Amino acid sequence: MKYAMVIDQQKCVGCGGCILACKAENNTPPDINWCDKITRTSGTFPDVRFEYISTMCNHCDNAPCVTVCPTRAMYKSPRGLTLHDPDKCIGCKACMVSCPYGVISFNWQTPHREWQKESQLVAAGTFTPREMLLRAGGEGNPHANPERGVSYPVLRARGTVEKCTFCDHRLAKGLEPACVEACPPRARIVGDLDDPESEVSRLIRRYDGTPLRPELGTRARVFYIRSYSPERRT
Repeated sequence: MKYAMVIDQQKCVGCGGCILACKAENNTPPDINWCDKITRTSGTFPDVRFEYISTMCNHCDNAPCVTVCPTRAMYKSPRGLTLHDPDKCIGCKACMVSCPYGVISFNWQTPHREWQKESQLVAAGTFTPREMLLRAGGEGNPHANPERGVSYPVLRARGTVEKCTFCDHRLAKGLEPACVEACPPRARIVGDLDDPESEVSRLIRRYDGTPLRPELGTRARVFYIRSYSPERRT
């Protein structure tokens, strides 16, 4: 079995629910998004076209980040996921430089460090961020998801990279990635690309699904089908 994802651009409404769900599930700091977007506007009014393209790690079969990693911190799992071992990461950023999709982030500072502050917003009227963190019992921030820690640290370390894992901890339980589950119009589908009868395989065949920048030969496993064509009312 090899996981892949299909994103239906015609169904995607650009709500950003996938981005928010990913942040909540994977405890990413404010300045890092594992699930993100590309927006483009082209044309001249009134013939203007707007594109919203969801992005994340493409879990490439021929992953440049895995090839260049000197410590094998970036590696391929048996089910085709591109994963990261922070214990082996030396923060060299070779993976970031080699990734043609720009979806690997670096922790320049300790993530969620704002929750260590001892100052109150309102003196004698509110908790300090650190007090709230201790009362909530969270790791890094009060609303941290402990289930993320099953296969990847809840709180990543300063000086290491991080990126989308396809929510491998959820897949291991038979659940969908958080971004897939949160998508209101079901524009995202995840499944087994090795199974020709899986939904992802059928959608790719039916709509000639293609990854971003296929000319690079990375054999990315996130496929895009159709395009957003808004209905015109006269």
